[in-house]
Amino acid sequence: MGVFGGVSEDSSNPFVFNRPKILERIMETQTSEAVVRQDELVVKVVESASPAVVSIIASKDVPVVERFFAEDPFLRDFFGEGFLVPRERKLGTERKEVSAGSGFVVSSDGLIVTNKHVVSDAEAEYTVFFSDGNKKEAKVLARDPLQDLAILKIEGSNHSFLKLSSSKIKIGQTAIAIGNALGEFSNTISVGVISGLQRSIVAFGSPQGPESLEELIQTDAAINPGNSGGPLLNLLGEVVGINTAVAQGAENIGFAIPIEKAIRAIESVKSTGKIVYPYLGVRYVVVTKELAEEEKLGRD
Repeated sequence: MGVFGGVSEDSSNPFVFNRPKILERIMETQTSEAVVRQDELVVKVVESASPAVVSIIASKDVPVVERFFAEDPFLRDFFGEGFLVPRERKLGTERKEVSAGSGFVVSSDGLIVTNKHVVSDAEAEYTVFFSDGNKKEAKVLARDPLQDLAILKIEGSNHSFLKLSSSKIKIGQTAIAIGNALGEFSNTISVGVISGLQRSIVAFGSPQGPESLEELIQTDAAINPGNSGGPLLNLLGEVVGINTAVAQGAENIGFAIPIEKAIRAIESVKSTGKIVYPYLGVRYVVVTKELAEEEKLGRD
């Protein structure tokens, strides 16, 4: 008889011999039950959250241009007959969808949060599409001057809306992203974890150019173009962040703006109709002898 790892190999003692297998079966059962419970939670979160997640489509009138080839009299003198150059002629305008993103409703009266770069075109008109196929025209109420955030408004009442988390997020907790992936697959779901906090990046692709973003949430839940502005949820169905950027050339490294920053913007819009930041202006003057005497400063 030998001893291996503190467990007897003597098969004459079935209780000792079978204990590792019993424990293994118990652990497998508990692990399977935990996976099933988490799957059920994810499914419930998706079912309850999806009605409040919208696809945001920007449309505008764009020029209709006809391209053709024609002779140029000036060049014909050098190259002879038959030398053609490309030309174009404007035929008017037509309404086209020019960009797409995501957003989510945060109040029953139709306030919607999204990224500023999703609704950056002031000349475009915006339409939101719900998971059930309904659509509504949306008005941009405010674009945050400092954060990649914007607030939209749709008409109506009793809209489904998402609860915003007030609890502190932790690295390793489950994260669920919902959004209009690639601008064509609405309400796409991806699941991962919170993989980092307090990240700083420079994001490209916005019409306004590169933008520095700080204090971001990092997640490995897949975030694709078109997901911008969609919610990042916890297992309680609460929004913990707003999906905003991805790391190019990486495997599942995405970033979201913490919901605390959006809460401030939402409250500002509700109270003032716009996103307002307090600021302090400071200027200085040279304290001359005359000014010192006038203000009784004692010295220049």
